[in-house]
Amino acid sequence: MVPNRNAALPLWAIYPLLFAGIYLSHITLLRLPYFWDEAGYYIPAALDFFRTGTLIPFTTVTNAHPPLPSILMAGWWHIARFVPSATRTLVVMVSAAALLGVFRAARLLAGTAVAATTVLLTAAFSIWFAQSTLAHADIFAAAFTLWGLSFYFESLVRTSSTRNAIWAAMLFAFAALAKETAIVTPVALAGWELVTGIRARKVRWTWVLVLAFPLLPLIAWYLYHQHETGYMFGNPEFVRYNATATLDAKRIALSFYHRILHLVVHMNMWVATVLTTGALLLTPYAPDRARRIAAPAMAAIAVVLLANLLEFSVLGGALLTRYLLPCFPLLLLLYVSLWRHHFRQWWLLAAISFAGFVAAITVNPPYAFAPEDNLTYRDFVMLHQQAINIITERYPQATVLTAWPAWTELMHPDLGYVKQPFKVAPIQNFSVEEVQAAARHPEKYDTALIFSTKYEPATGKLNLGRPLEGEATRYFDFHRDLLPAEAAAVLHGEVVWQAQKNGEWAAVIRFPRTVDAAIEAPETSKHL
Repeated sequence: MVPNRNAALPLWAIYPLLFAGIYLSHITLLRLPYFWDEAGYYIPAALDFFRTGTLIPFTTVTNAHPPLPSILMAGWWHIARFVPSATRTLVVMVSAAALLGVFRAARLLAGTAVAATTVLLTAAFSIWFAQSTLAHADIFAAAFTLWGLSFYFESLVRTSSTRNAIWAAMLFAFAALAKETAIVTPVALAGWELVTGIRARKVRWTWVLVLAFPLLPLIAWYLYHQHETGYMFGNPEFVRYNATATLDAKRIALSFYHRILHLVVHMNMWVATVLTTGALLLTPYAPDRARRIAAPAMAAIAVVLLANLLEFSVLGGALLTRYLLPCFPLLLLLYVSLWRHHFRQWWLLAAISFAGFVAAITVNPPYAFAPEDNLTYRDFVMLHQQAINIITERYPQATVLTAWPAWTELMHPDLGYVKQPFKVAPIQNFSVEEVQAAARHPEKYDTALIFSTKYEPATGKLNLGRPLEGEATRYFDFHRDLLPAEAAAVLHGEVVWQAQKNGEWAAVIRFPRTVDAAIEAPETSKHL
């Protein structure tokens, strides 16, 4: 029998290639200690389940996040041991699965060439690249969401089946149980199905129910959380920071503006956006081999993007770009499909965008951003390792003044920075107000670990974000960190070690005095 040369490559054969590509491109990152919200919430919560079987974390402040990431990580640790490299390998597996879902959806809608290009661009986009080894809930939710969307899209371009509906219901439910905010995608699509169905006088009730179904397990989780803790949506400060305090019209408008920038401009996405705009100015040549994305699927993608932009303009005290993780491959799918229809050498546009994305992995943009948006997070972690090693070697009995997440790094050996916990004197950040407040209580600490909490362009260099710093300070907790010499002067100490790497910096300040302090339990991260 002659093999069918046009047969589609099975998904099971593609997954190992995706996994190998992500694993090898991240191999130098797999042994890094845990970073930021990993250290502040997700790893402690998963460890609590791993060791005791409790779904409600007790070694960190419970934020009412659903427990699926903890369950998956704990299950994997029983197989592969609790070490950072094992955790990061699991996240690589999840990222590869998410990209496989992108490939499936894109191949259904626009063909194999567009699908392969979309996957390659997504994997190279710095935000996705960075999150591909970080154990945040967002990558788990993105994987389930993208796979759920692939079955939903299939129902739009092919005859709908019960099998597709069951898979979509389960996958969207898993997405919501990985991170509560993922519920916006199926709920928005359920609303869209109702609106379009009523207009056409033919509502697909099966799909309305399928897309609404994920609400049930999420509600069940919140009821369980309230029963166990007395709080339905997490501790009151978490709810205030991420929900009630964000309900300001001007803040929502500013957030929406930032979210649009995150989606179409940030980390060299502007390259692909500009190329798409240019391609749309050309007359389509529409080759027969290039399949257009069907109008219902195009509308559904637009609904998902808009719903996520609106949700994260209202919810979330921090404007973290990883909240939009499932949106980037959908946007890139639209871009690549449009390139293929409007420009004969569309692969050239893909190559230019790919080069821009790869550059953004290590080259920082001219404005402030969170370290986790590219490999700046690696520099952050390595500087913290060096600083904590200095403290461990020179001042093993120190009581350390520092801010989150360094206090978790110093207090919890499981995170990979220390073998024995240190005493800490926590402050919120290294703004002049916080450091001055700490200076009024010098008896509480004898050492300080200070560091950059975000990337900012150096003084005198181009900073596109400077005009909005006033609004960012008022609405988004923006602040300027005192530099090591400035902090040492305010605290009346001596900088005994400092280092910087690609715009990130850390320093150890020493105060020659004796203190008598106990280990404190500061509040953990308030992020979603």
